[in-house]
Amino acid sequence: MVFDSPTRRAVIGGALALSASQFATAQTSGTLTADQMIDRIRQNVGVPWREQTVDKIVLGDGATPVKGVATTMMATFDVVKRCVAAGMNLIVTHETPVYMHQDDVQPLAKNPTYLAKKEYIERNQAVVFHFHDHWHSRRPDGIATGMIRELGWEKNIDPENPRRYTFPGTPLAQFAKDMQTKLSARTMRVVGDPKMPVNKVTASWGYMSAVAMAARPEIEVLVVGETREWEVVEYIQDCIAAGQKKALIVVGHVLSEQAGMKYCAEWLKSIVTEVPVQFIAAPEPFWNPNNPTA
Repeated sequence: MVFDSPTRRAVIGGALALSASQFATAQTSGTLTADQMIDRIRQNVGVPWREQTVDKIVLGDGATPVKGVATTMMATFDVVKRCVAAGMNLIVTHETPVYMHQDDVQPLAKNPTYLAKKEYIERNQAVVFHFHDHWHSRRPDGIATGMIRELGWEKNIDPENPRRYTFPGTPLAQFAKDMQTKLSARTMRVVGDPKMPVNKVTASWGYMSAVAMAARPEIEVLVVGETREWEVVEYIQDCIAAGQKKALIVVGHVLSEQAGMKYCAEWLKSIVTEVPVQFIAAPEPFWNPNNPTA
């Protein structure tokens, strides 16, 4: 049961008054609010908006006037601070800012890290918009488009399947090294014979742990962001032991979708002209003991 009280009514009333005040200020100045900016995204992304989706404001107030828009792969606390410092208070993030994909904050109600992040965002009048489902649903997939461009794979795409690519037999070690260089990856991992010629590649940007997909005979090299070691990694190892031509490249989740949000900033600039739009990269979270870095 929730008890009403003058104090509680005052707190709620104050919050509503603040939101109404922000909206009125935005209307008076001609500045778009976060809600209005997100509505523009909905209208232009090119696919019907789903009723069930994670694509929504997770932190902040939709009535907040937008001073600038930042896109990022992952709105970590560090990234949020960098966005605020750059004057970008609408943060469009591909992955959730609250650690669980469905944005369930109830288990975090007393978590000091979550509360510090939430308080910082509110104090700096920032808004974090989770933009995942519809950016992937867009045709072509917004994340895949950015990654293909970043890697220079435009000429390698299979016209019948944009997830598949063909290459002229580059040795696996060199192929992975080229990817590592283009993505500035510190901790990429590879399973397979370094000398294996790379001809057929399938990419699953982000998380993928479906053994059925890895088992497809047309897949020689599978590129993923992250996967479970006791599923796809073990399966690929067993394929190799059984004499099959298979390999796996694990890029890391952030770097495997990062360029897709870089592309998102370019796309947003075509529909948002009132305020600056900027891509702010999320750093690769891991470092190698041979080359430690903060």
